[in-house]
Amino acid sequence: MTDSPHVHFHARLTGSPRPLSASSSLLADAHDVALMDLDGVVYRGAEAVPHAADVIASVRGRGMRVVYVTNNALRPPADVVRRLVAFGVPAAVPDVVTSAQAAARVLAERLPARAAVLVVGGEGLRQAVTEVGLQPVATVGEQPAAVVQGFDPDLDYARLAEAALAIRAGAFWVATNVDATVPSERGLMPGNGSLVAMLRMATGCEPMVTGKPEHAMHEESVRRSGARLPLIVGDRLDTDIESAVRSGTPSLLVLTGVAAPGELLRAEARHRPTYLAADLRGLLACHPGVVVKVSGAQVGGEPRSGDVVAACGGWVAQVRDATLTWRRARPAPRAIGVCGAAVGAPPVGGPLVDALPRDDGLDALRSACAAAWTAADAGTPVQRLAGDRPPGCANLE
Repeated sequence: MTDSPHVHFHARLTGSPRPLSASSSLLADAHDVALMDLDGVVYRGAEAVPHAADVIASVRGRGMRVVYVTNNALRPPADVVRRLVAFGVPAAVPDVVTSAQAAARVLAERLPARAAVLVVGGEGLRQAVTEVGLQPVATVGEQPAAVVQGFDPDLDYARLAEAALAIRAGAFWVATNVDATVPSERGLMPGNGSLVAMLRMATGCEPMVTGKPEHAMHEESVRRSGARLPLIVGDRLDTDIESAVRSGTPSLLVLTGVAAPGELLRAEARHRPTYLAADLRGLLACHPGVVVKVSGAQVGGEPRSGDVVAACGGWVAQVRDATLTWRRARPAPRAIGVCGAAVGAPPVGGPLVDALPRDDGLDALRSACAAAWTAADAGTPVQRLAGDRPPGCANLE
């Protein structure tokens, strides 16, 4: 990697932070608010994600506010807080922003006060609609001006039928989100997007979506949190990370929920995170950058697409002839090595920070993603992976 100029990998979307950027400061010190997803990040179904509670307490101690931003419209904020506290996670009602609140604000901006809204969802959605001065109703006979749909595991055919009739009659249709699945301790279950698809098929209409990755949700989150330097933290490429890319906000992808390394390797530009971590401990770490080199070649007088080589820490990934391979390299000094100097004062919750490994085991994956993304952007996507793979890449598909 020393025989030609280095090119730092960057997004092709104007105004967006570079994917897989370096940070010489702890992310908790570089950002004032973490706009943090819940399902798959803080908990999975009825189980807490390991390390989440300790990390959140530690970053709050360092002065970073944590605001929980969820596409799940089922529960009112107070119920979300009770659930978080039961997991040992510090939270208060103002710390919760739901897709129900974003949907209700959109409805309130379009409808007159006390307008009837047919609610196809749970208590969190009904409460949000009421709080903005609209009237929740349950049947098409109550002449709703709008239909708002959010996730509800108790939703039945009769309620979907009422919604379909109202939409066909001309009601304005809003969906809190279109997540196809929701993570649980049993695995991925059908989400609101799967139920929205039923109404889309039945009515031939398309809803206005307000949850992540749509701008309405990000705007509501920033407005409620007062964030100036926010960091979006999530586990889904198509909601959390896409929301970050659309809004030009730095993001941290954690691998504790939906996104898997193989999906990340194939990610389009709109789904590429600024930072990558195994779990929320990535907030209490500095992050290494990735350096990419593209070389041209001639084969038999004909031009050949250039090889792509990407280096991160002690690993180099290479794409040649659509095949991704890895090799060891002499590691460059990692950003985490200068964290103490960058941060200055001893950290609050120091033992947790001090216990973080200098190499988090993801450098091989970071280099592979940067190489694969660069090759894909050049029109030569990876088609084969080497059989001998380093740690963190064993399950790539």
